[in-house]
This record gives sequence, C-alpha cells and structure tokens, in this order.
Amino acid sequence: MKNKKIPSMGGGTWAGHSAAITRRDFLKRMGLSGGGLVVFATFGNMPAFARTAREGYAGTKVPVDFNAFLRIGVDNRVTCFVGKIEMGQGPITSYTQMVADELDVLYDSVDLVMGDTDLCPWDAGTWGSLSTRYYGIFIKEAASEAKGVLKELASERLKCPPKRLVTQAGIISDRNRPDNRVTYGELTQGHLIERYLDDVPPLKPFSEYTISGKSYLRRDAHQKVTGEAQFAGDIRLPDMLYAKIVRPPAHGARRVRIDTAIAEEIKGVRVVRDDDLVAVLHSHPEIAQKALSKIEAKYIMPQTGVNHETIFDHLLSKAPSPNVADQGGDLATGEKKASEIFEETYLNSYVAHAPMETHTALAHFENGKMTVWASTQSPFGVQRQVARAVGLPAEKVRVITPFVGGGFGGKSASAQAIEAARLTKICRKPVMVMWSREEEFFFDTFRPAALVKIRSGLNDSGRIVFWDYSVYFAGRRGCHNFYEIPNHRESVHGEWRIVPGIHPFAVGPWRAPAANTNVYARDLHFNLMAEAAGQDPLAFRLDHLKDQRMRSVLEAVAKKFGYTAAKPPSGRGIGIACGIDAETYVAAMAEVEVDTNSGNIQVNRVVCAQEMGQVVNPQGATIQMEGCLTMGLGYALAEEVHFKDGKLLDTNFDTYAIPRFSWLPKIETVIVPNPALPPKGGGEPAIIIMGGVLATAVHDATGAIVTQLPMTSDRVKIALKSKRI
Repeated sequence: MKNKKIPSMGGGTWAGHSAAITRRDFLKRMGLSGGGLVVFATFGNMPAFARTAREGYAGTKVPVDFNAFLRIGVDNRVTCFVGKIEMGQGPITSYTQMVADELDVLYDSVDLVMGDTDLCPWDAGTWGSLSTRYYGIFIKEAASEAKGVLKELASERLKCPPKRLVTQAGIISDRNRPDNRVTYGELTQGHLIERYLDDVPPLKPFSEYTISGKSYLRRDAHQKVTGEAQFAGDIRLPDMLYAKIVRPPAHGARRVRIDTAIAEEIKGVRVVRDDDLVAVLHSHPEIAQKALSKIEAKYIMPQTGVNHETIFDHLLSKAPSPNVADQGGDLATGEKKASEIFEETYLNSYVAHAPMETHTALAHFENGKMTVWASTQSPFGVQRQVARAVGLPAEKVRVITPFVGGGFGGKSASAQAIEAARLTKICRKPVMVMWSREEEFFFDTFRPAALVKIRSGLNDSGRIVFWDYSVYFAGRRGCHNFYEIPNHRESVHGEWRIVPGIHPFAVGPWRAPAANTNVYARDLHFNLMAEAAGQDPLAFRLDHLKDQRMRSVLEAVAKKFGYTAAKPPSGRGIGIACGIDAETYVAAMAEVEVDTNSGNIQVNRVVCAQEMGQVVNPQGATIQMEGCLTMGLGYALAEEVHFKDGKLLDTNFDTYAIPRFSWLPKIETVIVPNPALPPKGGGEPAIIIMGGVLATAVHDATGAIVTQLPMTSDRVKIALKSKRI
C-alpha cells in the first residue's frame, strides 16, 4: 500500500503501516467465519463503510488501514476493536458510551479490545488528546452503519418496512406491532453477513444520546483499585528471564572496554552481547541485578561544556532561523504608536515524564513469531521498530499493550521493547526488560529546555499596539495569538522534536508539547503589561478579546472563583491564565501565599474552566482536569532536570520532586457546555495553564516576576529582591 497522508496529526505522512491486518486475517484470527456481523470503518476523511464478511468481491480493492472494527456476536454482545491504548485517560469508557448510543445497545453489553496489533486496526499512537475528538467518529460511524445493516435484515425477517422499525437495547421491533421483534444476535446467528449499504445512515444528534453526556464510572476503576489490573510487568510466562542491561554513565559516553567474567561465574546467569547491547539474564531479577553490578566497563566521557545553568545560552547560540507561525499588521507601525515598551525573556527547564510504571516490555519468540507485551503509547510503532530490529516482517510481530501506568508522551518511544525483542530472539526464552527508576530518568526522553522572548508595547490608552513573540525549541503549540492586537508576529525557532546537535540528551513530547511554555510566558507578560496600564488583569484580557469561546471560559472561571477586580499587584495572590489546546478552551484562577523569607509558594486554591464541545463522560473529563492541574504543580514549582556533560544528576525522586499530596490545593472545575460542537480534546488542556496561573499569582502577591520555571524557592527569593529574575 502506498503511503497515506493522515490528517490532524500535525501534518506529515505515515509510512510503513501496510502491515495492518486485512479483513480476511481479522476474521481468521477471531474465528468468525461461522457467523456474526463485522463492520470496518476506514481511517481518514473517507466515509465509513460496512464490508461485512470477506475479501474478494469482484472489482473491490480492500484497504488495510481500518480504524475501527465492530463485531456484533450471536450472544448480542458488541466488541469494539481500536488501536488506541488505555493509560488512565479514559477512552475505554468513552468509546463504550459512543458505541452503545449510536448502536442502541446497553452500555454493559459493549466490550473494548485495545492496542493489540493482531486484532485491532492500525493506529499512529495515543497522544495529542485525539482519542475522543478525532477517532471517536470512526467508532460511531461503524456503529451507525452496523445498525443500518441490521435494520435491513430485520425488515426482511419481520416483513416490515424499514421506516417502521425502531431500535432499543439491541432489539429491533415494529413500531406498530411491538411484539414483532428480533434481537441483534438473532439476526447475526449462523450468518456471515455479506451486505452493503448504499447510503450510510447519519449519526444521531448529540441531543438524542442517552448514554453519552452522562457521567459513568471508569470501566477500569475496579481493576485498578483492587490491584487486578495487569500491566506489562505483571505478566509471567514459563521459563522467562529478567534482563539487566549495561548502561553508560552519561549521554554521549563511548564504551572502550568491558569485562563480564565475574558476572558469568554466577550460577544461572547468562551474559548476552549483541553489538552495542550487553545484558545479563536470570530467572530472578535480583540475581540478574547482582550480576550486573559485577560487570566492569570503561568509558570515554563526553566534555560538552553544557549544563543546566548554561543550557539557555547554548540554545540561543544554536537557534535556527525562525518560522513565522502567525502574523498581522506591521510591527514597526505598532512600535511607533507605543508609549511604553516591554521586553522580557522567559525560561523553561528540562522536565522528566516520571511515570510510576517505568518502561517495561516482555518479549517471546516462538515458531517464527515475536510477541511483545509493552508499556507503550504506540503499539504499531513498536511493531514496526521491533520488526526492523530483529529482521522479521511486521506481520510476524505482535504487540499487545496492557494497561499503561502513565505515559505523558514519554512512552511514545519504546526502546525497552526493542531490547526485550533482541534478547528473546537470541535466548529463545521469554525476556522481561523493566527499567529501574534510575534508567527511567536516564533513558527516557525529556521535555526540552526552551525560552521565549517577548517584546510588546502599550499606547497611552493601555491598549496593546504591537506583540513580537519568539519561542525557542519549545515549538508552536499554544503560541498563536487569540487576542485582538493589530500588529503581531509569532516566530518559532526550532520545535520540541529531536534536533541533532542541540540537546545533550533525547527530548520528546511532554503533555501538550510547547503549550505549557507558551501559555506561561504569554500570561506572565500580560500581567506585566496590565500592571503598567493600571488595569485589573482579567479586565485587561477581556478588553483585548473578541473570541467568544475564550471569553466564556474566562467569565465562567471568574464567576466560580468569586473574583473581584483589583490592580496588580494587589497583595491577594490571585493569578489568571488561559489558553487553547486540542481545540479546547481553558482558563484558570489560583490563589497562593508566598513566604517572603523562604521563597516557598503555597497554592491554596485552583479553579479551572474548560469548554470542550460535547462532553462524552463529564466525570471522566473532570478527572482529567484534576489530574492535569495536579501534575502541573510539578513543572510550575519544582520539576527540573539537572545535568553536566551528559550526566544526569537527578535519577530518582529523592532529588527530582513531583507533586505530593501535601501540595494539593482545593481544586474546583467547571465544564462550560457547548453541545453544538463535536467533542474536543480533554486529556491535556488543563495542564497548560498551571505555570502561567501560578506565576501571575506570585506576581499579584508580591509584585515579583519570576521568569524561569520551575519557580523554586531560590528563584522566588531572587525575584523578590530584584522584582525580576
């Protein structure tokens, strides 16, 4: 299959997904040749289609990149197969609601199969808050077309015109004769249905849904609370081995000598060398770890001269020419109209993902086929990478993704799966690779260090007349201007993606990449201008705003907060921030206390409002918002990667501080309804405002502008002395 342009993923072409299963493969693997209804919905902007049964229709060329499989069994149960994975964000629940509503079946009659490359349609990966807002449509279209096929079959069986048929709880009945009825399972029993629909039924309007739009307890909640949920590290196979791998002491270090003799003397230990990969294996992980400690290796260490203090000068020296993300008017004209000009630089440190579940994979090579259970956000990406690494065709690699214990973008990369696959192919026994906490900090990708330079101007009336915004190495997400500023330019110098020779270690996506940095810089700069203009920060924003969706969330959060206007710094410690991410509008207010002696920031209250179109599961959306706000405390107040010459100085939670329960403020959320719009992203938007809302709160409390995240106590104390940092 030729490369196919995939929409809404930031552009680009995805290659190498022709290994996605065909319908014949799917039917064979599911053992469905004897009956049932199977519906396939295609990926992309093409309409969904039901081609229910088998390949080989005359003149029909079947695509292989289906994005939703839907099976209706003879037992009246519905199984939905999707390539997405569940890592705590909740699609296992929202997808169930969508299928049940569109197909008119009971919520409890729907099962989800996710993230299995042998059973599920190809998927680029689970990221970008795309699961509901983008891929949900394929699931609903498949359900709608399945219902259409079933109604055609019911019309023939019940001797009733299709227009008289009604569907409810998996039953089709005659409106005029309710006892003339048939279940979905009765229609599919004993048949392999081979029927096409000329006209795909339209989707229901959201107002007619009875399940979507209502709060449902997470379907995985009981398993996770009780400990029944299985993650990759919980899987056990007969004769499996645990691998511990020789790692360099620093990024860029070059190994010149290694001695494994003592390790090999330990009973039951096997040492494997495969080019750059050196690992010790044993049936007990503790013994494997002991053997690893006996290996002596010598390295030539890098001398980069770059550390966490010099990194920003380094980035500026390496910055590429800018790409203009957006612009309007003329900056020179705007500057002439300015009576006061503001110029500031805002810094953002490297941040780790630090999931509770480290990168883990179990691989088993048997009968020429590789099976990998991996903690990953991209099962099909892992399939392709493993196949390449071990010299197998992609169809000979199966990746199964159990529950994932946090990803946050970091498990888009899955080196542990490749390591496990290489080792099992050599050993011919199942091999588990489970990164230690130290390995997780060392080998995971990081959110890149970045900086923002802003130059702006106000006229005598307190209006912004020009806005010159430059972001370095964070990226463009969240940098676009949504305020009414006549003369503006947003320039992007390098994205967050890996750029060779720039960062001292690998970087990658981290919760709404770039948006955290951009919202922090923009909102803190807005507070700086509001102070100079002698205006209330909320009023200052609203006065420059015509976007009604943004206005609605700002007004909603102010109402919930009980906000009263005051000129900054008011001494109250009230902050404000807003932004757009994943097509969702979000705003927050926070109340903080600042200890001027210690520099410590105590966050007492955070109120957050989101407008995300149709909300499939309000309870799930609320949980996502609360989780984002909690995690956002980390990058705003404490999380920072320290390093020198490629050596990471933070390798565990003793020095890398993530939010504790004692940090948590009172959190209140508001979902601003907008059922006129389809579902938008809910997984990440609330996190983007935490740096901005807390920085503006510190400014309101003290008058200090803390221009680097995280706002550590030392940085706050310096800012308090100088009113700038």
